[in-house]
Amino acid sequence: MIDDGTLWIVIVVLGLGSFALRFMFTGLVGNSAMPPWLLRHLRYTAVAILPALVAPQVLWPTATGGTPDPARLAAAIVTLLVGLLTRNVILAILSGGGTLYGLLYLLS
Repeated sequence: MIDDGTLWIVIVVLGLGSFALRFMFTGLVGNSAMPPWLLRHLRYTAVAILPALVAPQVLWPTATGGTPDPARLAAAIVTLLVGLLTRNVILAILSGGGTLYGLLYLLS
């Protein structure tokens, strides 16, 4: 176990780092115009981060002990297909969630 002093040091340092990152864009940059190349790259942030957050939960889910699950794989495929075909994020999320819960109910 980590001792209490070290834990609080880590929490405070991570909190200050998180604040500094947010302050960089809101406090320092503020209302000033950002260069077009930076705006172009920032547009792809969510597209890069969301798959990185979801992929481990689809390929190595904790609920199944790290083995791929047909329900989760099918839900990811349905979400991807609905998103590509409709270009509607909400519809893609709802259809993937419905597929996941439906298949988990049917397969259990």
